[in-house]
Amino acid sequence: MQKIVGIRFKSAGKIYYFDPQQIFLKLGDNVIVETARGMEFGTVASKVKYVEEETLKHPVKPVIRKATPKDIKDWETNLAKVPEALEICKQQVAKHKLNMKVIKAEYTFDASKVIFSFTADGRIDFRELVKDLAAIFRIRIELRQVGVRDESKMLGGVAQCGRELCCSKWLSEFEPVSIKMAKEQGLSLNPGKISGACGRLLCCLKYEHDHYEQTLSEMPDIGQKVRTKNGEGVVTAVNVIKEKVTVRFADEDGVLREYPKDEVTPVGGKKHRPKKNEDEYADLSAEEIAELKKLQQKTKESVEGDM
Repeated sequence: MQKIVGIRFKSAGKIYYFDPQQIFLKLGDNVIVETARGMEFGTVASKVKYVEEETLKHPVKPVIRKATPKDIKDWETNLAKVPEALEICKQQVAKHKLNMKVIKAEYTFDASKVIFSFTADGRIDFRELVKDLAAIFRIRIELRQVGVRDESKMLGGVAQCGRELCCSKWLSEFEPVSIKMAKEQGLSLNPGKISGACGRLLCCLKYEHDHYEQTLSEMPDIGQKVRTKNGEGVVTAVNVIKEKVTVRFADEDGVLREYPKDEVTPVGGKKHRPKKNEDEYADLSAEEIAELKKLQQKTKESVEGDM
C-alpha cells in the first residue's frame, strides 16, 4: 500500500499525488514539493490515504516540507512579479511580430524558471523570442502553447448562466462533451446557445447527462403506442425532469393526458433508441448539421489535447 496526499497548485487546478512521508498534513496546508517543472508551492486538496501501488500511474514523489513563513513570502514575491513579466513578454512578441497571444506568466517556486502560456492558430517559431526573454530575465524560459479551453480557465469570466466559468472556479479537468447530450436534454441545437466562452460545447452539458440517459431509457419514445389506465394512446412528449409522459387519445378527439412514467406501458415492448450519429441531427438543415459537426470536432480535439 502507498500512502498519498493530493496537492493542488492553482485554484480549480488538477490534483496531483505525493507521499506525505511522516509529515502531518491536513486540508488547506501549504507544502513544498518537487515536480517535473522544479520546486513548487502547493496546497493540500485531499486527505492523506492509502492506495494500492498498482493503481498509481507514476512513481509518487515525496512532500519536501510544510511551507514555512519564508516559503509563503517567497511565493507571494513571485506572484507580485507576474504582471511585469507578462507585459515584458507581450512587448517582445510584438517586437518579433509573432502571431500569438500570451495569456499567462508564472514563476516556479525557486524562481529558476518563468513559464509563459500562449495561444496560437498553428505552430510558432519562437526561438529568437526565447533568446531575448532569457537575456532580459536571466533565468530559464519556457513557452507553452495551450488550447482555447485552457485560455478560458486561466483568464476566467462569466458564463451564460451569469455565474463564474466552471473551469476557472472549480472544474479541475475537462471531460468529453457531445451534441447528443444537448439533444437528449431537449436543448436548442443552435451553436451559439450550446457553446461556452471558449467557443466549444458547454461543459455543463455533461453534468446531468447520466440522469437524462438513464431516465430516457425507462420512458417510451415519442410516437410510440402505450397503454394507460384510460386506454391506449400515442406518446406526444416526454418530460425527463418531471419523469412524466404526455399521451394523446384518438378515441377522445385527441385529448392529451400526462402520466408518471411508471403508469404507462409500451405496446409491443420498449423500442430501442437509434444509436446512429445521424439521429442527433434530425430535422436540421445541411448547413446547421455541418456547423454542429465542426463544433463537436473542435470540442473533441480540445479535450483530447487537455488530457
